[in-house]
Amino acid sequence: MANKLVLEIHEMALGLPKFEMYEEGSQIRKSSKNVKSTIVEGYGRKIYKSEYLKFLVYSLASNDETKDHLENLYYTKSLLDQKVFNRLHDKVETLGKKIRKYYGWVELNHIPSL
Repeated sequence: MANKLVLEIHEMALGLPKFEMYEEGSQIRKSSKNVKSTIVEGYGRKIYKSEYLKFLVYSLASNDETKDHLENLYYTKSLLDQKVFNRLHDKVETLGKKIRKYYGWVELNHIPSL
């Protein structure tokens, strides 16, 4: 889900006004990519429960940052399409809920493995 969101946000950002391409557009692309990358990095450290959980928290924070950038783009009228905003906002919210749920699952069920 994080990977699909990266692609959708990247596509949306390409349609932003020129001045936003290198400001908020760049930030939202980075934060959305960081959600996915941080999940992957944490998984690579899954042998250590505390490390794994820490990276899931980082991923959640990047997801919250992505939501903030999306809202900034919409409220400053750089992103004019309300349907695109609503669809992406819903997906970011859903991803955050899934990361939180997965965090809880790892916290309760973690079994170290290589």
